[in-house]
Amino acid sequence: MQNIDSKTHVRGESIYLDDINVQQGTLYAACFDSTVAHGKILSLDISEALKMEGVVHVFTHSDVTGENQIGGIIPDEPLFADGHVHFCGMPIALVVAESDEQARAAVKKIKADIEPLEIITDPRVAAAKGELIVPPRKFKLGNVDAAWQECEHIFEGIADTNGQEHLYIETQGAYTVPAENGGIKVYSSTQGPTAVQRAVSKVTGLPMHQVEVDVTRLGGGFGGKEDQANTWASLCALATLVLKRPVKYSLHRMEDMRMTGKRHPYSSDFKIGLNKELKIIAYEASFYQNAGAAADLSPAVLERTLFHCTNTYYIPNVTATAYSCRTHLPPNTAFRGFGGPQGMFVIEAAIVKAADALGVDATVIQQRNLLATGNELPYGQQVVSEANECWNRADELFKLDALKKELAHFNTTNTLYKKGLAVMPICFGISFTNTMMNNARSLVHVYSDGSVLISTGAVEMGQGVNTKILQVAATIFSISPDKIKVNSTNTYRIANTSPSAASATADLNGKATQIACTAILQRLKQVASDALQIDADRIELKNEMVFVDGQATETTWLQVIAWAFMKRVSLSEHGHYATPEIQYDKTKEKGHPFAYHVYGTAIITTTVDCLRGTYEVDSVKVVHDFGSSMNRAIDLGQIEGGIVQGIGWMTLEEMIYDKQGKLRSNALSTYKVPDIYSVPKELTIEFLDTDKDNLAIFKSKAVGEPPLMYGIGAFFALRNAIKAFNPKADIALNAPMTAEKVLMGLYGK
Repeated sequence: MQNIDSKTHVRGESIYLDDINVQQGTLYAACFDSTVAHGKILSLDISEALKMEGVVHVFTHSDVTGENQIGGIIPDEPLFADGHVHFCGMPIALVVAESDEQARAAVKKIKADIEPLEIITDPRVAAAKGELIVPPRKFKLGNVDAAWQECEHIFEGIADTNGQEHLYIETQGAYTVPAENGGIKVYSSTQGPTAVQRAVSKVTGLPMHQVEVDVTRLGGGFGGKEDQANTWASLCALATLVLKRPVKYSLHRMEDMRMTGKRHPYSSDFKIGLNKELKIIAYEASFYQNAGAAADLSPAVLERTLFHCTNTYYIPNVTATAYSCRTHLPPNTAFRGFGGPQGMFVIEAAIVKAADALGVDATVIQQRNLLATGNELPYGQQVVSEANECWNRADELFKLDALKKELAHFNTTNTLYKKGLAVMPICFGISFTNTMMNNARSLVHVYSDGSVLISTGAVEMGQGVNTKILQVAATIFSISPDKIKVNSTNTYRIANTSPSAASATADLNGKATQIACTAILQRLKQVASDALQIDADRIELKNEMVFVDGQATETTWLQVIAWAFMKRVSLSEHGHYATPEIQYDKTKEKGHPFAYHVYGTAIITTTVDCLRGTYEVDSVKVVHDFGSSMNRAIDLGQIEGGIVQGIGWMTLEEMIYDKQGKLRSNALSTYKVPDIYSVPKELTIEFLDTDKDNLAIFKSKAVGEPPLMYGIGAFFALRNAIKAFNPKADIALNAPMTAEKVLMGLYGK
């Protein structure tokens, strides 16, 4: 089953937001945003902008017809600044003009007098001042205080991870069109159509049934369009409601980088205790999350950090505390992994700290503490583990000991080049940790000509979810994929959707499609049973033919559809799926929040140029737990992309805000992302063959987020290469490992 979008992508025919033909009379919007990270607005002068050619209106908070609020989890994020600004890039006014050029020219004529106030950019400073988005969260397992007495070795340290720019190819944007009876149709580049519908409803004051949101596909999202698309849709919708004309706003790249939130930077403390056998007996961690100026999705991201704070290791005594700290940066948001990678980096850093001090290879501690089936995680869920299977299979296939010897030989025979190796095992939970979000619907129509149309809440953003949903229908109906079309994602067809996120989209919407198709199939089998006067349980629809007792008949799929249509049997079904078994009690911080876990092991090797401080990732060799993959080509692409994105976060991608809260890495000349030359020279993915029951669609485990965590190993592989050159180097556990940091590590004391 090939990706159904491949042909239109390579031919340039796929429709994205900017490809939608605009209606006559469309207006264009541009935002005037704050250049001060925190301050009081003393005056705002829009008079010169209003005089500019083509300008129709300039909107501010006083023009909002509903609520000036777009906060989802917590209502703490004004759409327009009202009296105060809280981050550089915060919208203050919106110019709407006859052309994009006119709108942007008028923005430059707006003047704001802002009195600066104290600016906080460091989450630890925010925590010390009591600036928290939500109260701290704490996960506990066993008794850490008592367990320290059992530890032979105890180590403490600090581990920091920086932010990451989503850098989706398609920037944020929206196009809103007036509908009859005062409604609005919103075309949005969003992962969460219902979130946009809800935000537009709140800002305009319209009920949700008057707001239609439609999404054909995104040019990438990575979490950056889960909630942050709400801003641009709400701005355009407000202008459309007031002016009764279509309004479009597609952000320029530097606007997008300046005004949107990123992956959350974290600063964390850890304390780890091991016994004589190098079993981890106790682990304590405190996570300081840089949430930015408003909640956005930070509380949920924080929660997932705690869920993944022990990665793929069994630790009987754990205390993990997390603080969501309010700073004066753009509100940080979802990013592939959603807090999990930040938590996993810290436990890996703690293991490396212990290994360095004890003079052992970190892999010894890692392997000795891998999860086994039945082990309990800090939040109470017992695992069905593939951790040891993945590690052992990677060792068997890739000859870990031989690789280590090969690298050691290289390092003893080369002076100015050194190699490093690290192993990165992972365990990642699949489901929204907010239990109520784990549901989806699918509307399936079989037309009288035998063709099929499917509408779900899934948003296609390059991850191949539409292909998998089509594959579900093709498999259940046993018809050619050519007979099936997956419709755009639309809030009028499928209501109350969860966003396409949490690696759960194919599972939730695929299962809903499976339910809908199965219901129609049962009706068709009964129709065939009645027509052929044969018991329905003897009938099977296969390869577009009716089979009886396993033997093909002359009756076709199309004939059965015709019979059903004539007999007034419904050829449509609205399937609903809610993930069973999952639950979580936040008052106890215990439960079973995940449908299942994904496991894997990656072996990463790097080479450092010890004269220049530059480096290459030589190879990433992975054994990954796909379950029973329903589409190996799509899953392989997701794994490869996730690994490279994770390596980028850990190495090249340095997000820099100055003390005034201004983004300095604000363009592709100053913010580096992996290009083709940064991709590992060898990238080998091996499928762990399992056929175990799980809650994934067709037993095919999710692949969206888990592979990003393999990239964490690149940091530690580079660190090992540096230490091969300079054994006394004191290398901070502070990602990303840029070339500058490598050079300082090579020659530092």
